[in-house]
Parts: sequence; structure tokens; C-alpha cells
Amino acid sequence: MVKIKLNDFKYRYDVYHMFNLFYNFNNIEFVEEDYDFHVTILEEKIEIFDKDEQLACFEIYEDFKKNDQVKGAIFKYLREKTGKELPWGVLIGIRPTKKVLDFMDQGKSEQDILRSFIENSFVREDKARLCIDIAKVERKNVNKDKKSISVYIGMPFCPTRCLYCSFTSNPISSCKKIVDDYLTTLNHEIQVMKKFIDEKNLKIECVYFGGGTPTSISEKQFESTLFNIYDNFVKGRNVREFNVECGRPDSINAAKLSSMKKFGVNRISINPQSMNNDTLKSIGRNHTVEDVINKFNLARKLGFDNINMDIIVGLPNEGLEQVRNTCSELLKLNPDSITVHGMSVKRASKLHEQIVTGVFNIREQKELNAMYEETVKLSKELGMKPYYMYRQKNMVGNMENVGYAKPSKEGIYNIEMIEEKQTIIALGADAVTKVVFLDDNRMERFPNIKDVREYIKRIDEKIEKKIEILETLY
Repeated sequence: MVKIKLNDFKYRYDVYHMFNLFYNFNNIEFVEEDYDFHVTILEEKIEIFDKDEQLACFEIYEDFKKNDQVKGAIFKYLREKTGKELPWGVLIGIRPTKKVLDFMDQGKSEQDILRSFIENSFVREDKARLCIDIAKVERKNVNKDKKSISVYIGMPFCPTRCLYCSFTSNPISSCKKIVDDYLTTLNHEIQVMKKFIDEKNLKIECVYFGGGTPTSISEKQFESTLFNIYDNFVKGRNVREFNVECGRPDSINAAKLSSMKKFGVNRISINPQSMNNDTLKSIGRNHTVEDVINKFNLARKLGFDNINMDIIVGLPNEGLEQVRNTCSELLKLNPDSITVHGMSVKRASKLHEQIVTGVFNIREQKELNAMYEETVKLSKELGMKPYYMYRQKNMVGNMENVGYAKPSKEGIYNIEMIEEKQTIIALGADAVTKVVFLDDNRMERFPNIKDVREYIKRIDEKIEKKIEILETLY
């Protein structure tokens, strides 16, 4: 536990998050006595004490926002104290490209933006350049038409629940009695929302079937659901991207892949997360590295020419050697895009408890930095460029999730989803509809019910409320 005494709670949020960057597996509390650190924020300076001994004093300048100077002072102090080099500096927002896009709208040059990231936010130069490069891609592709939408369909079942998972996913083995009812309810929601989309003459740019794991259901259930999606949202429309998150290799077979080809799916994901069998077993995935390779090759044989693969950096007990092996195996497979995720550890999760108690080991910052560098190297060897990025709280190494793609293989839905400039109508348990008001530069979110049984019971109520919100835009 890290205990902090703070004189001005107006800055509590900023102080908490700076300490959390450096002590992210510790509980952080604000106290009056028996503290580890004493942060005093005055009009003209910021003082940071350690056990009543003054260790640092930072002058406050009138030309800069005071809360930014508070974050900067604590960051510089803790960087020196801990020896950790955090590549994203003080930035904690999940969409750093938004900051770049705002600067671009203000007419700032790339050099000015780069300087601001490095000097004001202490971002490492390569990360600042990455942010600028991705912002330029997003600016070209992001939606500008309120009549253009995407549709998300969620499947809340998985073969097993991964140790690190924070999404709605229920092991299919324990949910077989409600799967048919869920699919019937989902099809009802599909029919109603299709009618709304047609009445409002909306244009569907992307259809994304995710989860969970859509392919965790039976072949017959999968084909029927896929047909319903195709018939209502794809057939006869100029849909640019129909994406299915196959995800788990142990849920993919020739029949399901053939169904996807039959109904026009033009982008799929086959996600190993790691190409190390020991890791796969420890995180609760029932497939092997060999399964990943076999299912990937099967998809290629059946004609899929846009395959994404996800990997995670910072998995329990994985170090530089394991990440190098994962990258080496993916290089042999030669996918069309890769998405590199930083491990995000939720404080309430079983994984967090196991890390704190020493069951699992997470590598030190220096090695984590080197692990991420291996993924950058992989993307270049595959001839890919970064095209979208987002960050999460409690990511090991304070890094980022970034998508790399070969030319013309970018995931369009990923860009629209992250930049939040396009309305996304979401269907299924826990799916979140985002209604984007471009003219007002604002967004309203409307979540479906998370619990599958409650979703089935209350679907009409939720559809009605969702349409009410959509009606305020359309």
C-alpha cells in the first residue's frame, strides 16, 4: 500500500493517477498520518516529501495549467526515485490520438505537436511519433456523415473464461440451456433494429460480430445467426467490412469458416494471444500453438485474405524470450494485420490477486519496454504500419494497444469505434450503443443488460429505450 498526505484535494485525481503509474499493483490511499509521501501544492510551488524529509521542490509557472504542472512534478520525482522509464509520460487518457487531432485542428505543425508531447507530457519520442502517424491515418478514414453507421453484434459466450478477461463472456459448457433462447432474442433485436435502420435510410459501413467468441456456439447455431446478420445488415447494402471475431482457435472449424465465406465475411480474427503453450495453459485457454497454426492455415486454404491476429504483451510469467518466440511464429504465418495488446490488470480480478500474492510474475519495466519493441520490429518485418490505438487503465508497463496492418487491410470498424465519430448500433447482451452527435461534438452511450437471462427477459424494454435515444439524432 502507498499512503499519501495531500494538502489540496482539488488535485486528488491528478496525484492519484501519477502515483498509480509507478505503483500500479499497490493500493493507493490518502491519509493524514503515517504517510509514505507528503505532497504540498502551493500557489508558487509544489513540494514532495518522503517521510517528512523534503526531497523535491518544483516552481509553478503562470503560463501553464496548474494541474498539468502537478502531474509533471510528481512524474519527474517518481521517475527519478523508482528508476522506471514510462514511455507515455503523464498521459493517462485512453485515446491519445484525440489530443493530436485537436492540435491538428488548431493548425499546429507536426513538429510543434511532437515538441508538446515530449516537453510537456514527457512522452518518449517514438511513442509521440506513433501517435501522430496513427492520427493521420484516422483523419483520412474517420466518419464525417451522421447517416453512416456501423452495427455491432455481441455473443456473450466463450469456450472457457481467460484469466485476464474483463468482457462479458460465459463459458459455453455451463450455459447450454440458455443459448437457444439468447439467439432467438438476439434475432428479434436484429429484426427490430433492421427495420429502424431502413426507415431512417441509414448507411451501414461496417458490421462487426464480436463477443465473447461468436464461434463458441454450434455449427448449426452459428450458421443460422450469421445468416440473420447477413440477411438484415449486409445483403443488398454497400457494407465495406463484415468482420467476425473468431478469436479462439479451439472454436473454429471448416464448417464455421465455410459459413463465413458463404455469407460474405471479409475480415476475421484468429487470436493466439501467445504462441507459448505453457502460457496458454496458465491463462485458461484450451488450445495449443499447433491449433493456432492449423486453423490459420485452414482459413487461408478456404480463401480468407484478411486475417487479423491478436497478441498480448505482459502476460503472466512471460518475458522477452517468450515474446520473441510469439513474434517469430507470427512472422511465419504472415497475417494481414496484428493487434498488440498491453496486459490490463483489473484490481478486482483474480489475476490481480495472484500477481500481488506472487503466484504470477510480471516483468520489470525495462524488460517490458524491450518486449514491446519486439512487436514493433515484427510489424515492420510483416510490412505493416500502425493504424489505430487505444490505451487502458492498469496496463502493465503503462503502454498501449495498437493495430498494425498491411496496405488496405486496416480494420475500418476499429478506427470508427476508437475515434467515436460514427454512431454504432450495438445488439446483444452488454453491447453498448454509441449515438454520435457530430454537430454538437458529443456522444450518448446506451448499454444493453449485461446478464444474459435479464437481457432475454427485458429485451423489448431495452430496444424501446435505445430507439428513443437514436430518434433524438435521426
